[in-house]
Order: sequence, then structure tokens, then C-alpha cells
Amino acid sequence: MKRRLLSAVLFTMSFLVSPGCAEDSASAPQELELDTSDSGTPVGSSTDAETDAGSDAGSTLSPFGLDARPSNTTCIAPARPVESTGVTTQPAFSRLTFNQPLFVLQAPGDASRVFVVQRGGIVRVFANNDTVSTASTFINITSRVNSGAGGEAGLLGMAFHPRFATNREVFLSYTGYGGTTNLRSVISRFKSLDNGATLDPNSEQVLLTVEQPYNNHNGGGIAFGPDGYLYIGLGDGGSGGDPQNNAQNLNSLLGKFLRIDVNGAAPYAIPPTNPFSRGGGKPEIYAWGLRNPWRWSFDRATGELWVGDVGQNALEEVDRVVLGGNYGWRIMEADQCYNPKPCSSAGLIGPIVQYPRSEGASITGGYVYRGTAIPALVGRFIYGDYVSGRIWAVKNDPTTGTASPQLLVDTTFGISSFGELANGEVLLTDINSGKLHKLVPSGTLPPDTFPKKLSETGCVNPANPQQPASGLIPYDLNSPLWSDGADKQRFLAIPDGTRIHVNADGDFELPVGTVLMKTFSLGGRRVETRLFMRHPDGSWGGYSYEWNEAQTDATLLPSNKTVRVGTQDWYIPSRAECVRCHTSAAGFSLGLELGQQNRDFTYPSTGRTANQLVTLAHIGMFDAALPGEPSALPRYPPPSGSDAVESRARSYLHANCSGCHRPGGSGRGNADLRFGTPLAQAGLCNVTPEQGSLGITNAKLVAPGDASRSIVSVRMHALDAYRMPPLASRVVDTAGTGVIDAWIGSLTGCP
Repeated sequence: MKRRLLSAVLFTMSFLVSPGCAEDSASAPQELELDTSDSGTPVGSSTDAETDAGSDAGSTLSPFGLDARPSNTTCIAPARPVESTGVTTQPAFSRLTFNQPLFVLQAPGDASRVFVVQRGGIVRVFANNDTVSTASTFINITSRVNSGAGGEAGLLGMAFHPRFATNREVFLSYTGYGGTTNLRSVISRFKSLDNGATLDPNSEQVLLTVEQPYNNHNGGGIAFGPDGYLYIGLGDGGSGGDPQNNAQNLNSLLGKFLRIDVNGAAPYAIPPTNPFSRGGGKPEIYAWGLRNPWRWSFDRATGELWVGDVGQNALEEVDRVVLGGNYGWRIMEADQCYNPKPCSSAGLIGPIVQYPRSEGASITGGYVYRGTAIPALVGRFIYGDYVSGRIWAVKNDPTTGTASPQLLVDTTFGISSFGELANGEVLLTDINSGKLHKLVPSGTLPPDTFPKKLSETGCVNPANPQQPASGLIPYDLNSPLWSDGADKQRFLAIPDGTRIHVNADGDFELPVGTVLMKTFSLGGRRVETRLFMRHPDGSWGGYSYEWNEAQTDATLLPSNKTVRVGTQDWYIPSRAECVRCHTSAAGFSLGLELGQQNRDFTYPSTGRTANQLVTLAHIGMFDAALPGEPSALPRYPPPSGSDAVESRARSYLHANCSGCHRPGGSGRGNADLRFGTPLAQAGLCNVTPEQGSLGITNAKLVAPGDASRSIVSVRMHALDAYRMPPLASRVVDTAGTGVIDAWIGSLTGCP
């Protein structure tokens, strides 16, 4: 049987997910109806324990599983739920796109131009006009910038001298080459020789260099304070857990805010009020105890310094930094002891607000709002999260003065920075799209029509929500994501008249209006249904519906929740957590790709078993022809089966980890866990972990022949803050970890 029948098929039209949200992977099509009885696993669904090698046992292979594409007029993604904060975002300078923008700013006293710092080493400049369609190069120092040393390296900061209008001086912060690690932080002065139109790269005067022991936690922000001094924010030097204790070491410049006088003696002078200007520590230090101050600013009205400091494993924090302050790292992570445990917080300054990893995973500091467009935000510090895309403002209780975070907007942006215009309005940079956006008032709020019940979504039969709507197509995966042993049913719905495009890497690019539906069951009972939607504005969002006890309907949850199912705690993720895994780098819908969909599947509406890709092509779901027969296309092997152990292990890592751990993904470090990346280029074998060794001697991400020293394995076995995957899983996958450990044990060396 295998693939013989497929070779006779005429191929005409044709052409994954992660621990977290609306889908485990992608969806494959069908007409209708599933057996949705509560006894056992429904036909066409999969479980975390499944061991098939890509076809449904006991079935006769057919050329096609479906004869025609089902019409879908009901299960179409609506607009995002209405936010009630009075704040939203809108595109700014929408005709312009930048290459990995990390910062946006204006020159002092000049509102006519806007400058965008690009990670690779170029600063772009353009007219402050929403209709502008071209930007020019202000300076290009790409040959000096080491941006290939990891996602946190590059051209990281820019500051205009307060007297730029007369002295034409600009300061840049970047990671350059040199030192034992070939990575160092560089702070340099540049001058304009054409009256401010451009900067002369040959005018560089290096003021300060700091060798970086690892390639992460570089910080790199710079700004002039109201006192006229240049402030510099540096991370703790990288790895995980600050292994060199740099942040608390007063003889190191790492993990600190520095303050220097660029108008004094060459290359700079020390401000006399710096805490160690007369000894006891490095004289440049202004404040210490920071892990990675990623974006910070001075309140233009009060002069206060606000910073977002990236957390280790549990908490992200906002600090208000003062001269001589110690902000705790690595003794504490936000308000919790980190190293040692227990610890003393005496002499340490705690955060203004903090948030857990359920809300985001990498804070981006912003600005105290001093604009006029959104009066309710005036005087409040705005910040966001690079991974979840959420934007908050610090809110103070009018009676007690206690600070708390107020969620302003849920976005899908990779917020690499905020920027303040001369008029006080706030921009943000989205590193994923290369676009700029602006915070604006939302105006009169429209009624919120987002469905609050699963039966109202149009994706299920409203008379029996256990049954999918007729326009949904079921699908399955070769290598499913681990979901704590749950049974899962997956469905795909795209609007009539639209098609799926297959990108060069095999990922499915799904049209606007797409809905991916996945239902999780434990012990024969439905627990939740997740919908992952591509909204009319092109953005993606994930929404969880919790099933009631009677199993008659499910209710939309506003946030995360833990429910008890029998003897097991089941974690339902928040909307923010969904986009932590469903990243733009991974194409958002993680399981919909050639290698996952290239398998046989039994379609309940016809009872026929056929290859999913061939079936989708036959019913016209794709906008181009398949590039070959299924035997010539990628196929990810399931964790259990007869394939080589390395193939099964790499497939497992792809399904469970590569959504974040890939180029441009949200995972920390440089590992690329995609199935098609050769091991020699995956950044795994004998690679020292950048995020800490967990106390393991000579730890490596993958230590050939020794799973006990392999962080990849150790974290998969963990159930604490170090667990991988970090979301929506509280049960160790014994079969999956067994495959990983067997593969590591089989390695005798690195390629």
C-alpha cells in the first residue's frame, strides 16, 4: 500500500504548533462530521502517545480523502476583541519598512526629521510626514558592528548631543569586534560635516569599550540626562544567572548604569557626584544590580530615569533608577530571591512593578507619557514586552499610591523599542515586520461582538458544539506537540475564495480570516477548545474556551487559568502566552507545513484514507502546485517508529521547540532547532549554554553521549521554572524525553 497508489494521481493544485495555544500544528481539510462521542478518542484525532508512522492503521489508501472543498461562510476570524483602555495602536509612516529596527528618535529641537536605528549598523532618516515614502542613510558602520554574535548584538543605541544644533555631535552604542570573545560594547562619538544631514563614519572617536564575556545581555542603550551627562546601560555580560556575578561587582562595568561627562577631559571625565568617583568601585558607575536594562528613558518633566530590566526565568521588572541605587540582581529577580536562597534584601531597591512569564518574557522599557493625544496616560510610564507584544502603563492607586500594571493594548508586535517624538507622542518599533506604530486614543469604543461562547463562533454546530461546523477540515500531524497526554482534534477553516500559499521553507502562509481550532480532552472529557485566528487587520490572536461540566458549550476565558481534571492540573494559557509560541519567525501557525502534513489521514466524512497534501491540492486549497510527489517532499518522522533515532529526535525538537528556537524566534540563545537545519549548524552539539548551566558541571546544550550534562534533556525533564517547553505543560513526556536521551546517548561526537 504505502505510496504506490499516489504515483498514479495527477497533481494539479496544492499546496505546525507549539506548547501554548490555538493549535498544536496546522490543520488539514475535510467535509464533516466527526464522531464526537465521549467514549475513547474520536476518529481522526491524535493523542500525545500516538506512535503511528504517518498512516491510519487498518485503512485502504485512496487517491483523495475528499472530493470537494467544503464551503466555509461561518468560521471566519472576526476583528480582535474590543479593548476598553482608551488606547490603541496605528501604523506610523506606513510606507516605510526598516531592517530590524531597534530604536527611533528625533534630534533635540528638530521635529522635522525622524531617525531609525537598524540592528545591522545603519541609521536611517526621513521627513516627519506620514506620507513619506523614502528614507536616506544617516550613517552606515556595518563593517564595524558585530551583529552576527546573537540576537542581542548590533547597533544598539543612539543619542544626540544636547547641543547637536551647534556642535553636530552624535553618540552611537554598538557591539564591535575584538577581545577574547570577539565581542565588545563600544561607545563612540561621531560628527556631521554637512550641517547635520549625515554623520561621517570616519569621524569616530571611541570613548569606551567593555569586553563582553558572552553574546547576550549587552544592554546598549544610551541617552543624555537632564544634567547634560551621557548615561549608558549595560547588561550583566550574559549567559544565565550572571555566573561571574558582574551585576554586584563594583569593579566591573557590566550590569550597571554608567554616567560620563563627554564635555570634560578626553575621552571623557567622571562626574564628581558619581558614587565611586573617589574610589571603592569603577568611577563610571551610576547605579548597579541590573540584569539587562533593555530600553530606558528620562521623564522629560521630572528628570526621573525609568528602565525595563529583563528577568531570568520568572519575572520582568520596571525600575526607577536613582544615583547609587542597587537594584538587586543577581541576589534577587524582581522581588524574589535568586542567588543565594534565602537572601537578604537589605540595601536593595525593589521594582516599581513586575509581571510574570505568563504575561510576557522580555520587557522593553518605554517613556513617561507627556503627549497630549491621550490625556489619561499623562505622567505614566509606558512599557511593553518583546515576546508577547503586550503594552502596559504603570498605574498608581489614588488612595494608597501603590503602583500596578495596567494593560493598554494586546498586539502581535515584536516590540524592540519605544520612541518619543518632540511633541511627546510615543512610537514603537516592530522588529518582526520592520514597521513603526504609534500609540493613539481609541476614540468611542464600538460594541464588543467577539463571541463569548464557542457555540457563537460559527466554528461549531450551534445545536451541538461538540461537532465542528461543516466548513472545517480536520487534519493531523506527523510529530505532534506534547500536551500533557491530552487527546487533540485539529481543524482548519479559511474563507471561501482564499487559498493557502506554501513558502520556500515549507511553512503554510494562511490567508486573512483563517481560524485554526483545536480541542483538548482528558479522560474522554473536553477541557478546552483553542481558536487561533488571523484577524481582518492581518494580525494573529489566540483564544481559549473552557468547556462546562455538562459538556454542552465552552466559555471564552479573559486570561490564563488552571483547572483540575481528575488527578491532573490542566493549564489554559492566556492570550499573551499564545503569541509567545506562535511567533512570526515560525509563521504563526506552527503545525501547518509540508513536513507535518505529509501523512495519510482518515477523513471521517468519507471514511477514506489519503495523503493530506494530495487531498488539499485536489480540492483547490493551495495557490500553486505541489513541488513533487509526497515521497519527494519532507516528512517529519513521529517520535516512535522505525526511523533513525536522530531523525525522530530532531523531529520532536522541531515540533516542540523550534517555534521559538530558530533565527528571529523569541527563544534566547542561538540554537536553531528546525528539522532541516544540519546538526553542525544547529548551535547544539557541545555548545555551552548561554542561559546558565543549572549547576551542572561542564554543561552543554547537547553533550554527546551524556544526557545528564545536556541542558536540552535536563530542561525537558524539569517541572520547575527551568522547564522546557516553558508553557502549558506540567507533565514530563516520558516517550519524548526517551527519544531525546537515546539520541544524545548515541552521539559519539559532533559533526
